This record gives sequence, structure tokens and C-alpha cells, in this order.
Amino acid sequence: MAQTPQVSERSILPNLGDFPIDSGILATFPPSTHLISANHYGLSSWTTTAKLHTKSPDGHTNRYFLKTAKGEVGRRLMEGEFHAISALHDADNSFAPKPHAWGKCSGSGPETYFFLLQYIDMSDCLPEPDHLCRKLAHLHRTSVSPTGKFGFHIDTCQGKTQQSLGWESSWAVLFAKMLGHVAKEDHKANGHWEALEQLESRVFSHVIPRLLGALESDDGRSTIKPCLIHGDLWEGNTGTESDTGNIYTFDAASFYAHNEMEIGDWRCFYNNISKEAYTRTYLKYFPESEPKEEWDDRNRIAFDDMYYLVDKFVPFPAGEGPPRIDPSQRVAFPTVADHTATKFGSAESSAYAAKMREGVGF
Repeated sequence: MAQTPQVSERSILPNLGDFPIDSGILATFPPSTHLISANHYGLSSWTTTAKLHTKSPDGHTNRYFLKTAKGEVGRRLMEGEFHAISALHDADNSFAPKPHAWGKCSGSGPETYFFLLQYIDMSDCLPEPDHLCRKLAHLHRTSVSPTGKFGFHIDTCQGKTQQSLGWESSWAVLFAKMLGHVAKEDHKANGHWEALEQLESRVFSHVIPRLLGALESDDGRSTIKPCLIHGDLWEGNTGTESDTGNIYTFDAASFYAHNEMEIGDWRCFYNNISKEAYTRTYLKYFPESEPKEEWDDRNRIAFDDMYYLVDKFVPFPAGEGPPRIDPSQRVAFPTVADHTATKFGSAESSAYAAKMREGVGF
């Protein structure tokens, strides 16, 4: 029987399955580690994914989940997720799989980067609300920012979009910085839209300082703690371990934030985790910050109608506001991207994800 290739080899290895493995990936394992198999596995909108099965020098077998992506976008995705998952796993090793390594593939051809982490056999059923929310609240309560500030030591990615992080003493300042970055990227991609920019201007100048500034004391000090958040928590980024029933999360965009930022994402109608049971259960374990009566307004910033917040906190003089969008004017949301209508991982959803990967050259 031919010997299984070892990590000392420096070329793309012959197939031991349907996914050729670059030697730069195998170089992350101890010498004399044997690759048993490597096969395409799973679904991702921005990366190519596979499952590896290895045998370590002491005879133990291990399984790993591999993600690869090309170019500078790929580097940002792989590096960002490695650090995000590392922070989550360090804070609670039952909340995220153990990361192994990230790096650059050594083969010729397009510049390609990888992220390798522990493989856990999980079902893709909806996470049980009480289990997920109890673990999430525990993460938020017990995690500690290494600087005592809001932010992160590296810019993680939401989808394929890099966030603008760094460290800030004020949550209002960091949030405005992050939302401002998204607005700039939107303008760059979609061009000038005067009505939107009028609303954004008031959100930045008045709404954010008013709503998030209320979370700070009179001397400008935050009355809330920076909490480590997942940053992109929907049902497609969770899995329930088949043997134990434990819920794990992955595909993280983590940073230290006000904990309410985590569940703002749950307002999005196109994910099943938007169901009221999840938000209600989370608030049972981690109640709203003061002032509680403004929780819903804080929760909707950046995730809901900006005009509602402008009308409430800094309305335009009569007749001076930009035109409002009628629901019939809104762009139709693709059914295949609506996970309440099309199951994530279905043939339709898989085809849509493949189209997204093609759009960014993966």
C-alpha cells in the first residue's frame, strides 16, 4: 500500500478524496502527520470548503473543517475569522470550534488563503432558543475586553465586507465609525443618493449621539461593559452537535460591543432567528440596558427604518425632509436568499451561494 503523503512534502498533494490539499496547509500540522482524506464539504457564499481527516504521530485521528479564498479579500476573510473564532473559543470553548491555523497556500497560481478549525459533526436544525440564548448571554456577561474598550485588535468581516474597528472608549463613537464605514462602502458601490445621505447625516449628527450617548454617564464614561459578540449570528452560522446537543457557532465577525448589538441582527426578516422567541428569551437572561424604554429604538439603528428614528429624535422641518420610499418601490429581496422561504443548504440556496462566490472571484 502506498504511504500517505506527509507534511514535509512541498507541492500540491495528489487527491486523497476530491479536494487537493496544498502543502502549506499540511505544514501547520506536526511533522509526520498523515493526511487520510480531503473532500469538498459544506456550503459557503464567499469561500470554498472541505473536510480533512488526519492521523497524528501518536496515532490519534482528527477531523478538520477547511475554508479557502483567493486574493486580498480572501486574506481578510481568513485572518479575520481565525481571530474571531479564537476569541470566542478562548472565552467559552463550548461556544465555537477550536481554531487550528490560518495562512497562505504555498502553491503556484492565484494567491489563496486558508483557515483550518476543528470539525464537529452538527445538524443544521434551528437552534433551540433557550439553549442558544442562555449560552449567548453567558458569553456576553463573562467575556472581558483585553483593553477595557470597545472594538477589536483586527478588522473582522461581515460576509465579505471588512468592518472598521480598532479600539474606542465610547460605544457611540465605535458604532458611528462602523456605520460610517458601511455608508462609504455603499456610496462607493451604488453611487450618490441624496435622500439617503440626508437621512444618514442626521443619524450620525443627532440620532447616534442621542440614543447611544444615553448609555454613557455625564462625564462621558460608558455605563455598559464591552462584551464579546459573535457579530453575524443567524441560524446558518450555528449548528447543534449530533452527539451532545450542544450548540456551536462559526463564521464569526466578532468584536467587543454593547451586547444589544448582537441581537440587532435578529430584526432581519429573512432569517428564522428573527422570530420573537429568540429575542424574548435572550432578554430573559440579559435584560435591556437603561434606559429600558429606548431599547427598541437602539435595537433598530442600522437594522431598520432610519426615517422612523429621524422623525422621532430630530425631525426635518415641515416640507424639508427627503421623499419617503413607498413599499412598492423597494427592491425585491431574492427568494433564494430568504431563509424563511428557502432552507439554507437547499439546492436553490446552494446555487445562489455559488453565484455569490463567482461574483467575488472565488
